[in-house]
Amino acid sequence: MERFEYEVTLHPAERFTQLVYFCTSEGDCALKNVPQDQINILKGMLNEKGAQGWEIVNLFPGKDGLMVLWKRRKRDI
Repeated sequence: MERFEYEVTLHPAERFTQLVYFCTSEGDCALKNVPQDQINILKGMLNEKGAQGWEIVNLFPGKDGLMVLWKRRKRDI
């Protein structure tokens, strides 16, 4: 049976000052004018964890930053 371990990481808003998406009252969401340096910060974070074997499960943006849920196959001991 395959087993997984999970990790939750928090990333403060100061790191992502312009990585914002906007949602309408109807619930339609879109990225608006995200600068390349902000995309590179997020890409670097994802690649760093990916190199350690972690796969992103979900990313939750909020006013204080991002919370990211990760999983990877549990290593046999």
